[in-house]
Amino acid sequence: MGQIAQIRAREILDSQGNPTIEVDVITTRGILSRASVPSGASTGTDEAIELRDEDQGRFLGKGVLKAVNNVNKILNEELKGFYITDQSTIDATMIELDGTENKSNIGANAILAVSLSVAKAAAQSVGQPLFRYIGGVNANTLPIPMMNIISGGTHADNKLDFQEFMIMPISSASFVESIRMGAEVFQNLKLILKNKGYSVNVGDEGGFAPDLKSHEEAIEIILQAIEKAGYKPGEDIFIALDTAASEFYDKKKKLYNLKSIKKKLSSDELIDYLITLVNKYPIISIEDGLAKDDWQAWNKLNSAIGDKIQLVGDDLFATNVNRLIKGINEYSCNSILIKLNRIGTLTEAINCVNLAKENSFTTIISHRSGETEDTTIAELAVALNTGLIKAGSVSRTDRVCKYNQLIRIEENLGASARYLGNDFKFV
Repeated sequence: MGQIAQIRAREILDSQGNPTIEVDVITTRGILSRASVPSGASTGTDEAIELRDEDQGRFLGKGVLKAVNNVNKILNEELKGFYITDQSTIDATMIELDGTENKSNIGANAILAVSLSVAKAAAQSVGQPLFRYIGGVNANTLPIPMMNIISGGTHADNKLDFQEFMIMPISSASFVESIRMGAEVFQNLKLILKNKGYSVNVGDEGGFAPDLKSHEEAIEIILQAIEKAGYKPGEDIFIALDTAASEFYDKKKKLYNLKSIKKKLSSDELIDYLITLVNKYPIISIEDGLAKDDWQAWNKLNSAIGDKIQLVGDDLFATNVNRLIKGINEYSCNSILIKLNRIGTLTEAINCVNLAKENSFTTIISHRSGETEDTTIAELAVALNTGLIKAGSVSRTDRVCKYNQLIRIEENLGASARYLGNDFKFV
């Protein structure tokens, strides 16, 4: 299968113009693989540490030369000679070398870049696409894209508190058709926003970032775009929200400060507000509806509408098995968002997906706001048959490249390809 001969890293730029790390793995049989890692705008205290230089003379302190050096000096030397297919041992070795709970010594960005590049090299070494190498013969489910088409919160310079307003094309028979549906809604939304005099500039993840007056206005404009594109809201296409509630939560006062409605809401009041939106609109997914440590309120929200819609924990779980176990035990929600750089190795991310599935959670493979051209998350969504992916809007190459890779995978699978679509449990 070949062994690791050399690992080398470099500093590159992500989609926000910030530095990130890219890693090449070269095997004894001459195979070269490459992986790069993203960076998040809204990061949680429970996620693995993205090592930055903090040298204000370079990239405003965001350089990653320390992480690059840790790959080139530490991981390169320690991992030479490992068989390229021994993913779990390689990942465990890197975790042991780091020696911290949050990978703060070597850096989760350094470790993840190596972890993903190793997997890619192994797939090449056995002559398989990455999704097939990771997932085996049963890897055949194409995910429903959760497309961010209006951005707010930390992803945009507008008054919307909620971070993402997404569409989920459900009724199509294939992934490629779902992308067409989403793109048509996106283009019609652009026309509607222009006609209303709103800006059609886009946010970090490719969604439009107009200065809308309220969350309700954002949803209603999206519904107009769905209908203008020739589809039926709540039948062909549904709406999903990412409130990113931790971003507007006052921990001391235990209140949610919603600037869009000029109110500070208690946990119960925010729950009531979310339920009102769900009852009024065809919403089938809410991510981070409450702050990450508002555990009791999460239970209330899940008890109220968890049988009707998908309630996703992102900040709540941070792709961390220990936090997921707590959420399962406390009946906190019914879905988990998987962000590779929040945990730092491919093995840990897969373990998190498997635990979630064992407990009847839906699983969503996700990008970050600062992305690269790396398409690993597209491969992983199919490899693990998650059936759901967040990769942003259908604009910006750093987002579209993931969708384009899924189109290629669907073509590769041929007649064995399955699109989750109407089999999604919350339709």
